[in-house]
Amino acid sequence: MAAPAAPAAQPIPAPAPAPDRKGPARPRLNPAEWRPTWSVPAAMRAIRATIVIPALFAITSKVVGDPQMALFATFGGFATLVVANFGGSWRGKLAAHAALAIAGSLAIVIGTLVSGVTWLAAVVTVPVVFAIFFAGVLGPTAAASTTALLFAYVLPVASAGGAATIGSRLEGWWLASAAGTLAVLLLSPRSPSDRLRASAAALATQLADRVMAAADGTVTDPAATRAAKERLRAAFTGAPYRPTGLATRDQALSSLVQLLDWAAAQVHDAFDGHINLAKSCAQDRALLKLAAGVFADTAALLQGRDAAPDFAALEQARAAATAHLRDLAVDASDEPSERMSAANAVHAQAIALVARATAADALIAAGRADPDTIAAERRAWYGAVPIGSTVPIGSTVPIGSTVPIGSTVPIGSTVPIGSTVPIGSTVPIGSTPSAGSALTTLSGAAGVVARQASVRSVWFANSLRGAVGIAAAVAVADLTGVQHGFWVVLGTLSVLRTNASGTGSTALRALAGTVLGFVIGAALLLAIGTGQASMWVAFPLAVLIAAYAPGTAPFTIGQAAFTIVIVVLFNLLVPVGWKVGLLRVEDVAIGCAVSAVVGVLFWPRGAASLVGDDLADAFRRGAEYLTQAVDWALSETLVPPAAASAAVTTGLRLDDALRGFLAEQGTKRASKEDLWALVTASTRLRLTANSLAGLRDVPPPGVAEGPACLPLDASDAYAGTPACVALRSAAATLAGFYGHVADEVGHPGREAPVLLPAPALTGPAVPREARPAETRFQQADGARPQPSAGGDTPRTPRGTPDGARPHPHLLWVQEHLHHLSQSAAMLPEPALHVAEARRRPWWR
Repeated sequence: MAAPAAPAAQPIPAPAPAPDRKGPARPRLNPAEWRPTWSVPAAMRAIRATIVIPALFAITSKVVGDPQMALFATFGGFATLVVANFGGSWRGKLAAHAALAIAGSLAIVIGTLVSGVTWLAAVVTVPVVFAIFFAGVLGPTAAASTTALLFAYVLPVASAGGAATIGSRLEGWWLASAAGTLAVLLLSPRSPSDRLRASAAALATQLADRVMAAADGTVTDPAATRAAKERLRAAFTGAPYRPTGLATRDQALSSLVQLLDWAAAQVHDAFDGHINLAKSCAQDRALLKLAAGVFADTAALLQGRDAAPDFAALEQARAAATAHLRDLAVDASDEPSERMSAANAVHAQAIALVARATAADALIAAGRADPDTIAAERRAWYGAVPIGSTVPIGSTVPIGSTVPIGSTVPIGSTVPIGSTVPIGSTVPIGSTPSAGSALTTLSGAAGVVARQASVRSVWFANSLRGAVGIAAAVAVADLTGVQHGFWVVLGTLSVLRTNASGTGSTALRALAGTVLGFVIGAALLLAIGTGQASMWVAFPLAVLIAAYAPGTAPFTIGQAAFTIVIVVLFNLLVPVGWKVGLLRVEDVAIGCAVSAVVGVLFWPRGAASLVGDDLADAFRRGAEYLTQAVDWALSETLVPPAAASAAVTTGLRLDDALRGFLAEQGTKRASKEDLWALVTASTRLRLTANSLAGLRDVPPPGVAEGPACLPLDASDAYAGTPACVALRSAAATLAGFYGHVADEVGHPGREAPVLLPAPALTGPAVPREARPAETRFQQADGARPQPSAGGDTPRTPRGTPDGARPHPHLLWVQEHLHHLSQSAAMLPEPALHVAEARRRPWWR
């Protein structure tokens, strides 16, 4: 059986070479693609279905003698055993199947009640089907149950029978759910090791080894880290929906994947060929060694081993390294050493910060985090606070102040070391962690739905398109008076894809498979007849093939196998011969036509258009976040960055849109390499802003924070201007460039796209010792300070009260902007390619 697949849940095709820029490549027929592949899970699925489905049909049709119960038990068996495919432990599978049984029961009741009136059935179908599709945003379990739930709804809504049949239909569904769940629990292969966790642990191990080696002054090879990073990315993106759900551990794992990717980028910036830590200061090397240990603890937690990351020691080392960064000794005669000292210090801080965040998420993913840690990390996941924002050690929390959701904070108590203070999140003093945890779980689900409730969301657009298509099929099936209207609807569901070209090609293959199945079924009936004995022998064999086909055989073969099952099944109910196969061909043809029309009228470009729109949004929101974060880090504003949440939301939408695009069948107009370059750049932009926003802690109420901005005097890069002015200008220049990239890849305008000029490169951080205020700027008459007799500009001797050191934030901000401008310089060409692809008509 080729199970009708939800448009948002297509299997991702194997990676293909980038298409020719001059036009899409024509697909070639490969006979090897038509051969079924061997799969142990598919074989176990087929065995389960072969045992359970014929038995269900025999009990309900022959023993009970209820046709409605037999029909729903049989199709419910397909939904439970073949269409739904839940992973995880046996407890997780049991919970998923129980939820499917309950939701399916509700769908059957609604479908049955509205099936008698055409207009009512079509109108009600829109919100019901939309809700079923859109529920996939809640996680992989909900997404995996989409098509099975649609089975439960379209079968009653497109079948004759009033409210009196609800009892029989529910009995058949419940019987199939119970038997199917038991079969899945008893006859399933051992669950494979969690590929995502294993890949994350492997990358964390590589990071630990490389950071430790670098801290010892050993030159390291980046190849292994890059390979581990690619394996993790493939494990995370290798599905048409995010492999993590709404459970706290799932969210932590999802955040952990992103942080490890960011950590790999930080390590690349720090160690790949231009920095040698052998001569670095002891404080920075000690901090890196502790960070390496925290990465190792992250790997251990992901592998199920005991580990206790020492956050207190890491924070103390960060404080010591920060103090050293503030007091960097400057030797004007040795510019390279000066540059290296600043870079080493900044990179050590950045790596330690991301190491701490990954370990916190690993504790949650392993189920070993305390409620305070969970609450704090939840806020960081969705942009409420930046990574690393902490309360100063020993600060007291006055009545009415904000504390992590779910924390129990008695009046006047101190906040634990490392606890995060969310912005604007209040909780009554003395509330319990369990109540707060339940609250955040519900609010997290509501937040996911709210973030995806937008025309920019691939889930929203795909759900609306699917709802309209299924509703149209219900109306057409009823108005045409076909004998089996649900075949029309199933035909529509089977071939409705996210773009018009994909729908059209799938419709042709579905129709070809149905015709092939009809021919084989008719020949089978002519050969063995329609006797009950021969049909009962053929039925399990047909189920075996149809249940094995999904994922192992071409879509056409699966459709043919399912058609044979239908021919045999209905001849067991009422021996009518080969005509039932002809009726299915006609009904599937109608359903394919409905899908083709809906595909052209609604969202013909599919996910490709949303990828461009979401890329544009990600760059715009990320640029806004960057400028706010720089102002915040430089103490130019008292208001923390407000664009973080919007930046996180656009990033999640972009991830889903890219998955939908990669899952679409057919030639891609935009190459995957160009898209990955742009997506990676948008992620780096957001995480850079997040790191900068984390430089300043949110002070407790009533605690004033002094200014962080000091001029980097005597630096040629600033030409005598205050450092904050230059850094803010550099950030604004970068933000403007990202805005131009957004305009380029966004909705096509009238003007042809052009190659954007690369942004100006921000120089690396070079600490300078400040001169006294009277020699810091130009004199009142415009003259520059005159050099001394020896030819040097007067400088204040080190160690004197007037010799202020540059604030560490200045070095940190400039170093991040330096690397961000380097990566941004690689974007003009991919942006141009994507913009050109968006201007092509959808049918080309």
